[in-house]
Amino acid sequence: MNDIELLSATQAQPLLAALCDVLQACVADGASVGFIDAHDRSAIERFWQDKIFSLASGDNQLLVAYQQGVIMATVLVGFSAMPNGRHRAEISKLLVHPRARRQGIARRLMQQAEQLAAQQGKTLLVLDTRSGDVATTLYLSMDWHIAGSIPFYAESTEGVLDATTVMYKVLR
Repeated sequence: MNDIELLSATQAQPLLAALCDVLQACVADGASVGFIDAHDRSAIERFWQDKIFSLASGDNQLLVAYQQGVIMATVLVGFSAMPNGRHRAEISKLLVHPRARRQGIARRLMQQAEQLAAQQGKTLLVLDTRSGDVATTLYLSMDWHIAGSIPFYAESTEGVLDATTVMYKVLR
């Protein structure tokens, strides 16, 4: 069984290396998650340091999934700071280490992220994912909807410009 935990900034800081390991493994496996060089550990560390800071400010919340005491997956729930967007949240960095895939971890993390957003009074969730990725199938199976796509949105680890699919879910 995988344990899922909501981490505060204080809890996340000593886990920086483990968070970086998951992101680095996903990028090395070709995931389109903002990074194109899995060997650029300093950029990955800066990313997580910024996100840990945003946990302290309340701009984001971080859920992690453990297997045998090791972080194997993450998801961020980001809250809009703009007054006209207080009802919505953005899901990002749904990452599952390649060794832990196909075990239902991503689905469980998404369910927890949706519950967390609902508990915070959010009624709309948004995310984007590389067009054609297997993640799209997961999101559609969880009642997410495609709003559209943007061509040439992000450079892949192979140097190709991929489209992104923008998705949303209305929470009841």
